[in-house]
Amino acid sequence: MFKALDTLQVTATGLDGLPAWFLRLGAPIFYKPLAHLFASSLSSSVVPTQWKHAWIRPIPKVSEPAQHSDYRPISITPVLTRIMEKFVARQYVYPAILNPPPALSFSDQFAYRPTGSTTAAVITILHTVTNLLATNPYVIVVAIDFSKAFDSVRHKTLLEKMAQLDIPDHVYNWLVNFFAGHSHQTHYSGSISQIKSISASIIQGSSIGPTSYVVTASDLHAITDGNQLFKYADDTYLIVPAVNVNTRSNELQNITDWATTNNLCLNLKKSEEIVFVDKRRKHRLDMPDTIDGLQRVENIKILGVTVTNGLSVTLHVQRVITSSAQVLYALKVLRSHGLCDTAIQAVFRSVVLARLLYASPAWWGYARAQDRQKINGFLRRCNRLGFCSPGLSSFDDLCLQSDQNMFRKVLNNPDHVLHRLLPPICSTTYKLRPRTHNRVLPDRFTRLTDFNFITRMLFYNTY
Repeated sequence: MFKALDTLQVTATGLDGLPAWFLRLGAPIFYKPLAHLFASSLSSSVVPTQWKHAWIRPIPKVSEPAQHSDYRPISITPVLTRIMEKFVARQYVYPAILNPPPALSFSDQFAYRPTGSTTAAVITILHTVTNLLATNPYVIVVAIDFSKAFDSVRHKTLLEKMAQLDIPDHVYNWLVNFFAGHSHQTHYSGSISQIKSISASIIQGSSIGPTSYVVTASDLHAITDGNQLFKYADDTYLIVPAVNVNTRSNELQNITDWATTNNLCLNLKKSEEIVFVDKRRKHRLDMPDTIDGLQRVENIKILGVTVTNGLSVTLHVQRVITSSAQVLYALKVLRSHGLCDTAIQAVFRSVVLARLLYASPAWWGYARAQDRQKINGFLRRCNRLGFCSPGLSSFDDLCLQSDQNMFRKVLNNPDHVLHRLLPPICSTTYKLRPRTHNRVLPDRFTRLTDFNFITRMLFYNTY
């Protein structure tokens, strides 16, 4: 309890008026009574009523919102509530997810679970697409959009799935009590709405809410052998190889039926379909027919990474450089107002460099020579302007370091979400020179399979 209070980050204050800085400052005094309060709440399966009140802060989804659906309602619950939720999620729900019952599966979910991340999700999707292209002329990926997914989850359906997880009875009863009797009020442009009760939905902005959606989506699966579903929270991607092209309508109908059962709504207007092909075969292919109401696109943004139908990331590189260049203007303004070089370089690392390196293990292997030259040229420009720290490594070295860190985690953790992509362990009686891993090297079917993260790192670490 003391560690949780002492390491509190700056965060919004809930309706109880207790700010994070106050709880962190008083941690030596507060930790004992709060530990007793949390233990009593969990053992009695009762959540204090004050912890169930939240205020809603609408966050625009687009640059110029014009209607209610253009806003994302983020619930600001009390800080103490969020601490308690993190404890319940990490101590009870996460371990239960690692050993799910037969009816539920989390192997295709990459959000709000141990070792899950957007990077791991993009790596898996591109790995699957490139391997399917070795035996199929094209692969179809459908990006599924659910309308207000978090806001419409039915509590009854969610708790039925929670009951199947291996969690103690008093913790399950605590979750039942947590979702009952919630209320919120909206704060926007200086106006405050009246308090309104919530009879459905999971709380966006809380710790237990996103984890609850993961449980809700755990029984959504593809119904045809060879088709696959990958999920990052409510971002869902359906992968259909060419041999199963006629099953797309059945898969979409299955997703629609699942959404109806769980009080969700499949939004075809915002869903997209892309047909990935090997560019060497592109001109010799007969493309599949489109599905009514489903838009077909030439490029798609998969969890922030833009990929074209030829598996090129040139558009992603252009967009990330453009958005990073806009930050440089802000850094120049900060420097003109007297911000020291050390602080400017810290801002550059945390904003610009982090943006450039986002999910790099997933897309760096698909970058062409000209893409890499653009990024390195941009960094040389930043270096001339004095924004980079002295001795900053080249972007190639930074990406390699990120690749190696990710690969070590995958190799050493059998519970890692990417561990199942590794080939089997090599069993041989020969005494060979030592190498980083003991895995069988995969067959190199096409040039595209060489670009995916797992194949690339397996071969790189043999020398």
